[in-house]
Amino acid sequence: MNGTTVETVSEAVVTVENASFAFADRPVVDDVSLEIEPGAFLGLVGPNGSGKTTLVELMLGLRRPDSGAVRLFGEPAHAFDDGERVAYVAQHATKAAGRMPVTVREAVTMGRYPHRLVGRFSETDRRAIDNALERVDLTELTDRRVSRLSGGQRQRVFIARALAAEADLLVLDEPTVGVDAESREAFYDLLHDLNANGITIILIEHDIGVVTNHATEIVCINRELYFDGDPETFVETNALADAYGAEQAVLEHDH
Repeated sequence: MNGTTVETVSEAVVTVENASFAFADRPVVDDVSLEIEPGAFLGLVGPNGSGKTTLVELMLGLRRPDSGAVRLFGEPAHAFDDGERVAYVAQHATKAAGRMPVTVREAVTMGRYPHRLVGRFSETDRRAIDNALERVDLTELTDRRVSRLSGGQRQRVFIARALAAEADLLVLDEPTVGVDAESREAFYDLLHDLNANGITIILIEHDIGVVTNHATEIVCINRELYFDGDPETFVETNALADAYGAEQAVLEHDH
């Protein structure tokens, strides 16, 4: 090879290229471009109605852009079919989980469905489920119905389901709405640990302080992209005030 060094380039988890999307004639995402690398913890912020959830849905292939392109693990997002690589906890999922007529173990077991062979769970499946429950400290609650859990415990069920699925990408849309402060702290500490162990995370969060403390990258949008970069630079710019149209203070939390 004549002494040439070949470097392995990691495939981006998500690539958004000049993507736009509108509901009827109302633009929601306007010419947004960004790239999310493996192992990133991306915090997605912006005012209510700014297009955050729609942008995530474009990233996951749940919607197709009107123009531009979105790729998920190198494939067109709308055609991506390797579902076990992605775990998505949609907005208000914790509240909806209060109506789930299943136990904690049954809910986490759902994460293994893409892996099982012809309806049968293997020892590998069972081990993955047990490990996921242990990792989020739910082992003692495996037989309790999800509807009887607190909001923070329900969020841990969703995380355990993602871990059981061995997902590479975890996407959460305002996951701690209605969750008490102590449970929120524990939840974000768990996300931090998961990210440190290699899981890529996309988080929509209204608490800017939480995002700046935990994320490795921040994207700020209000229909169009106002910022894409590291938290340290973000707090030194006017991107937040520009996106919100008013002065916004970044609150630092002592995590």
